[in-house]
Amino acid sequence: MIKKIVFVCILSVMGITSQAQELDFGLKAGVNFAELTDADDLDNRTALLAGAFVGLKFNDKFAIQPEILYSQQGGDSDFGDYHIDYINIPVIFKFYLIGDVLNVQAGPQFGFVANDDFPEFENIEDQIEAKSFDMSAAVGAGLDLPFGVRVDARYNFGVTDAIENTDAKNGVFSIAVGYSFL
Repeated sequence: MIKKIVFVCILSVMGITSQAQELDFGLKAGVNFAELTDADDLDNRTALLAGAFVGLKFNDKFAIQPEILYSQQGGDSDFGDYHIDYINIPVIFKFYLIGDVLNVQAGPQFGFVANDDFPEFENIEDQIEAKSFDMSAAVGAGLDLPFGVRVDARYNFGVTDAIENTDAKNGVFSIAVGYSFL
């Protein structure tokens, strides 16, 4: 089912590209302030995100921006660090409020675990494992500045559980700076 959803999103983006008036491509990097919600005694994890984006602008007000990001998420505690690194694929819809500079953003994000690192406890029967797929809803704002500079601030609300046999979901506030080559 998950593969079908991702496949339909990719096909949709490919179909939409033929309607776009402007196309840009770039790289971005930033910082995540990540948490695992509904997980006791975990502090936020401050970590990195980096990746690439393709912007497809349809008119003065509307654009779509699919991305592929390496995103370090999870949480930290006195008992050990709960680190989950993802390959995230957000499909961000942008609505421009002021000219072609200020925009609000929203869209789904599909995450695939690239690496997980949890503490091991001898007295626990089932060791902790991350679920291999994560789905989030992203909301935020961005600035498309002169000379190809992009700045985004987003919050991703976890929709699916991030860790097996728990209700813990990802909650990630991120700030990123990017550069468009086109």
